[in-house]
Amino acid sequence: MRRLLAPVSGLGPAYDPPVPQIVLIEDEPGIVDFVERGLRDRGLTVVSALDGETGLQLALGDRVELVVLDLMLPRRSGLEVLARLVELRPGLPVIVLTARGELEDRVAGLEAGAVDYVVKPFALAELDARIRAQLRVARQAPTTTITSGHLKIDLLSREVHRDSESIHLTNTEFELLAYFMSNPGRVLLREQILRAVWRYQHDPATNVVDVYVGYLRRKLAADGRPAPITTVRNVGYRFEDVT
Repeated sequence: MRRLLAPVSGLGPAYDPPVPQIVLIEDEPGIVDFVERGLRDRGLTVVSALDGETGLQLALGDRVELVVLDLMLPRRSGLEVLARLVELRPGLPVIVLTARGELEDRVAGLEAGAVDYVVKPFALAELDARIRAQLRVARQAPTTTITSGHLKIDLLSREVHRDSESIHLTNTEFELLAYFMSNPGRVLLREQILRAVWRYQHDPATNVVDVYVGYLRRKLAADGRPAPITTVRNVGYRFEDVT
């Protein structure tokens, strides 16, 4: 773990750490050392905290680009930290890193605002690849709004409007709608939607896609007009671009 060093007589000024790119919030020192060393060897700058409260303060720094966050933390839980980051630093990508790999735990983390989920034990190469993928997305300057007919979503503020009316969506509902509206007219398989929105491979036993499509349809329908999401039987769904 990086430590700030006081000046030593005759040895020059104090150690001045580089501007952090990534904040690692993890309470297991062995994992912290493993991840820090591995990511630094790959050219990334990492600072770390062993508890949620300290980690939150680090993550709120102006130049932080991504957070890797454990869920089981002292002083402040990972989900509490995530909720505060979503509130105070919307758009900051957070990758959850935890031993809690059950479906409901993954869904809870993603629903709370995480962009990805890595389950312990993990390969450092996979974590590195996921971090770089999120950094590429975050560093791009894409169009922040998508409009289709009466619907408009703002990817930065995460607001949705139908004409002048605001529509409240949960984080997962927003991610699902953004994925649909980014692929207008395209038939999307349930497996594709699971990977894009929930970040896990196809599970034939889950109906989470169908459930959330139902939620979206109810919120998007208005004035007798159905939501622009059609079912492609035995395949998936298609967002009808009504522009």
